[in-house]
Amino acid sequence: MDRQYSIEDFIRIVETLRSEEGCSWDRVQTHASLKPCMMEEAAELVASIRIYDKTGDAENMREELGDILLQVVMHSQIAKEEGLFTLEDVIDEISRKMIRRHPHVFVRSEAKDEESIRSSWEEIKKKEKEGKAWIESPLREIPMELPALTRASKVLKKADKLYGAGDDYASNVSALEDAVKKIAEFQPEKENNEAEKVIGDMLINICDIAGRFKASGEQILTDRIEDIIDKYEPREKP
Repeated sequence: MDRQYSIEDFIRIVETLRSEEGCSWDRVQTHASLKPCMMEEAAELVASIRIYDKTGDAENMREELGDILLQVVMHSQIAKEEGLFTLEDVIDEISRKMIRRHPHVFVRSEAKDEESIRSSWEEIKKKEKEGKAWIESPLREIPMELPALTRASKVLKKADKLYGAGDDYASNVSALEDAVKKIAEFQPEKENNEAEKVIGDMLINICDIAGRFKASGEQILTDRIEDIIDKYEPREKP
């Protein structure tokens, strides 16, 4: 039986691919050019988890985790070539972060119940971000690269926590009523820019409602899309 490759072997493989004797495609990649790859690989990993949940077969998930690891090692190798950091630096930083954010596990701490652990976690995260030049503000810190529904939910949740934005709605019912009102007021013959604003407000309301029920708007919409596909293209039962 062939020996199993190690992480050290894999690092050398990526280094070779990036070398003058390596692959012409890998050699010219940059952090920016690899952004679509990371987004696609992340989506494929999430899909592999769904496949595993439905079939119990973890082969695809193992493969997709490898593809994510390739992206991490590739970015780290490019950064090493640029004199920025190495894969070892990446591992060191995430290790320190996990230890720092889990004092109830790795150091003596009074925080043991879920509420105090969450409070400690948030306080530690807040201290970590102090003085970081790239953080413009709490809400702008939420990446615009996130899917819009996911980003909306995160913005609404943080805005409620920091600025009391949740006071705009007295309850789930009033949030729903507000969404229904916007739907009733919507007139397709309106100018496009006005129609887009109404649709945007409706989507924000729906995200707010989903957040109040601690549900993922992104996942709900994904599931409903699958329901529509199954309706028109039902799978044959084995």
